[in-house]
Amino acid sequence: MASIAAAAALASGAGGTATASASAIAEQMMMGREYAALGSYETALTYMEAAAAAMLRAAKEDEAPGAHDTWMAARQQCQMEARLLRELVKELGALRRAPGTDAGSYAEAKGITGGEAELVELIERDILERDPGVRFEDIAGLEEAKGLIQEAVVLPLVIPGYFTGIRRPWRGVLMFGPPGTGKTLLAKAVATECETTFFAVSSSTLTSKWRGESEKMVRILFDMARHYAPSTIFIDEIDSLASARGGSSEHEASRRVKTELLVQMDGVASSAATKASSGDAGSDGEEAAAGPQVVVLAASNLPWELDEAFRRRLEKRIYIPLPAQADREALFRLNLRSVVLADDVDLASLAARTEGFSGSDLTNLSRDAAMMAMRRILAGLREEGLPLAEFALRVKAVQEETKPPVTQQDLEDALRKCSSSVGGSDLERFEKWMDEFGSA
Repeated sequence: MASIAAAAALASGAGGTATASASAIAEQMMMGREYAALGSYETALTYMEAAAAAMLRAAKEDEAPGAHDTWMAARQQCQMEARLLRELVKELGALRRAPGTDAGSYAEAKGITGGEAELVELIERDILERDPGVRFEDIAGLEEAKGLIQEAVVLPLVIPGYFTGIRRPWRGVLMFGPPGTGKTLLAKAVATECETTFFAVSSSTLTSKWRGESEKMVRILFDMARHYAPSTIFIDEIDSLASARGGSSEHEASRRVKTELLVQMDGVASSAATKASSGDAGSDGEEAAAGPQVVVLAASNLPWELDEAFRRRLEKRIYIPLPAQADREALFRLNLRSVVLADDVDLASLAARTEGFSGSDLTNLSRDAAMMAMRRILAGLREEGLPLAEFALRVKAVQEETKPPVTQQDLEDALRKCSSSVGGSDLERFEKWMDEFGSA
């Protein structure tokens, strides 16, 4: 850890906070290596990724001469170790059973038949995902958000014995920010990395035309999550499901669903708190962590519309901002990794000119640029009266023979046609809400 030691030496000259930061990062790396030596590669990886994220923050904040380069060199070393751990976790993961499958069928275990069995089948078909297949390394940027989510959600699932008593895990986490910034991907990455059963929910999946059925679906959903624990319940666009109660236009059915959802979310949180604080728990806290682990992750583009009771139950509220310039460049590389890029392509320049673009906007721009070469082929081969089947064969032959790369001009043309989907006034509103209600 020579690079960490060098950073710590620099930080000691800056005093207080910087020294503490270097010490905490060194501790994280040491813990990661100790867990790796014990064969707990997933826990080791979590510590290493948290250390890498902390190093990035330190590089931005440490103003000591030469500190930025020293921190970035240390981060590169940490990322190399994390990459090796990730490969080990991936290889071992292929040998494991899918999460939740050892719990058996929920309907069979509970002896459910009739109408409720149909609701269970609906949830298993439309909501339940065994393995979302998204990992944190698949998401470009958002290092600070990843670190916060790993601390709030991933670590308690990986080392539950530590998160007891006052350190009991957060049972409700809200990710809010502009649309298209990767909130859904982050939720799926949590489920994949922790090997939890993933329930993806929206207002439409919990809506039924039959009286009382929506509330019943909410109850069954949480009961299934406890049955298949450890579980992650992800509620997308929660503002549409949990808006402020008591309005004159609020329908009775909507109010009943909100009430049931509040009761179930309270049950998830209070059961954990009761176990963690009860006198029956052992001195090491193992008894406290023995209950079913269910985490509620929610995402919202309109957090100010949330009912305050839901806001209270979503204890950790994390802002997912638009990507910074370095993150935008990383997103371009990630989006264009499957196509050939011409030598003149300058992604750094493109990233500098896409301030205010969301991750979704950048993906759309990349897709449009990747199609430019095909459009040139189409324009050159199009003939009046040529049958479509023959035209398609000609296009395929030319494309396979030439494999035209994506050029800088393609990206420039795509940029002229694409624009940001997020307004400046919207960003101000998110930042104001973060200052008032955020907890990260």
